[in-house]
Amino acid sequence: MCGIIGLNFKPKESFIDIINIMKNRGIDNISYKDINGNHFGHTRLSIIDIDDEANQPMVFDDIVIVFNGEIYNYRELKKDEELVCQTKSDTEVIIRLYQKYGIEFLNKLNGAFAFCIYDIKIDRYFCARDRYGKKPFYYYCKDGKFIFASMIKPIIKSIGFTPPLNKIALSQYLQYFTPLAPNTFYTNILKLDSSSYLIYENGNLLIKKYYQIKTKKIIYNEDEALKSIEDTLLKSIEDRMVSDVEIGSLLSGGIDSSLVSTIYSKISNKQIKTYSIGYEGMERYSELPFASIVAKDINSIHTAIYLTQKEYISCIDEVFEALEEPHSDHASIPLYFMTKMIKKDGIKTVFSGEGSDELFLGYNNYAKFYEYYRFKQTLSKEQKSFLKQNLKNTKTTTKEIEYLKRVLNDELIYNSFGEIFTLNQKKRLFKKVPQFSYFKEKKDPIDWMSYIDLKVWLGESLLSKVDKISMANSVECRNPFLDVNLVDLSFKIDSKLKLGDTNKYLLKKIALKYIPKEIVSREKKGFNSPYNEWLNKEFKDDILNEILKANKLHNLFDIEYIKELYIASLNNKQKQHIYSLWVFSRWYNINYG
Repeated sequence: MCGIIGLNFKPKESFIDIINIMKNRGIDNISYKDINGNHFGHTRLSIIDIDDEANQPMVFDDIVIVFNGEIYNYRELKKDEELVCQTKSDTEVIIRLYQKYGIEFLNKLNGAFAFCIYDIKIDRYFCARDRYGKKPFYYYCKDGKFIFASMIKPIIKSIGFTPPLNKIALSQYLQYFTPLAPNTFYTNILKLDSSSYLIYENGNLLIKKYYQIKTKKIIYNEDEALKSIEDTLLKSIEDRMVSDVEIGSLLSGGIDSSLVSTIYSKISNKQIKTYSIGYEGMERYSELPFASIVAKDINSIHTAIYLTQKEYISCIDEVFEALEEPHSDHASIPLYFMTKMIKKDGIKTVFSGEGSDELFLGYNNYAKFYEYYRFKQTLSKEQKSFLKQNLKNTKTTTKEIEYLKRVLNDELIYNSFGEIFTLNQKKRLFKKVPQFSYFKEKKDPIDWMSYIDLKVWLGESLLSKVDKISMANSVECRNPFLDVNLVDLSFKIDSKLKLGDTNKYLLKKIALKYIPKEIVSREKKGFNSPYNEWLNKEFKDDILNEILKANKLHNLFDIEYIKELYIASLNNKQKQHIYSLWVFSRWYNINYG
């Protein structure tokens, strides 16, 4: 994977210094080109075609490209489309497809990518991002200046000032863990939405979607569904084994990573390297014993990493620096430490299990919310009116009460798995809540929950965290469950069949063929950590003071509600709320204090 940047003007700062901000995204080569006053830079992590011929910016026939990512079907495309290439890289394949089809080739690509093609003859920037948001793409377009990059900091350095706080981004962050595209925390620095492309030409900006998930059901038979899922997953993992460097595998001991690691081990027919993490003195958060069972079963070279409180605390500043803007997922800290150790072990690329929960209904929340949708269908107008009247004056702000109010008010019931502050809680927190548009709910609640989590919880939150944190340590993560063929397949399966009688019903049946039964039947744990205990022990009341210090500057929050949340967090309740406020406040005090 790599870092990319381009701008249509000469920055005041040294361009090579700007590119070097992204050096951890690509430690193998740093290059740049100036073409008619347009500047392009690239930092390369060599994984496919590690020869110098594949370095970027790459130029062929008046076409310039800077590309971050992997195209897993590039060899098939090269053959099927009869493309004549001078290098063995997937980068040149993108150029040749553009020359053959113009901008209409994007849906041919199967991979994780963000790129910019600059067409010299017509002075046009054509930029695109993959379907599910695996690779980042930020841009700035104002006063005739156009900048794009894999990170935010090079854009800030290019424009020469820190933009004001985007309050809509803050409101989204407190609800969804992170701002939603196109917002970032910086006004006028935007992120291209997943499955979208951008054209900048003659001073004009055009943004369009090139891919939409379709939910038409065509698979109603369980045996057919199981065979299709298994075959497609096997092909996805095989495709992602394309690499000129060794690939490791993250192994938590859950179904997803265990299944991927096992299939990878079988297909490769070699002893693979696997990695897991645990917490010293905090065994209840650890999944190391389960990871050990799978590692032994597949005979992997397994590394169990133990994170201490001291190491956890020492990582915080590096993690927040890598994330660039507030991100509420506390799992970013152990992930950072783990990828740091993986890098030391000489591994550049690892498999990871993201996407399975969203596609195959792995979260317990799905069954719970499905009951809210079913309950809504049973209510008459009179019953709705009666319940609304009884709940009208309640001051309780529990999430369960709010979900019930959503049912009665015909509002969006399910907002995403990672919802932190609900709308009512934000009304208590903010003196004036910054408003933003919500999503249009799909009719089928199973499709809706799967779709919105794929879009928001996974696409905006988890994948951005994984990319930024792993690439800060020059490690690339590959996600077999996010193969376009597997995603499309999952939405073709009848919803009730997919729901079954347990979470991840269909995938568990497949998993029983590959991994030990005790792993398949264990209770889902998730990638958790003792963040609340360790942060409170280290920082104590400085957590609250950090939030209050920031609030003196921006004056956006209700102080009494903040204090109420802080007291609750000391008792291990609403801890995610106070963590989100603390992360934002720490960032705000550094950037605007």
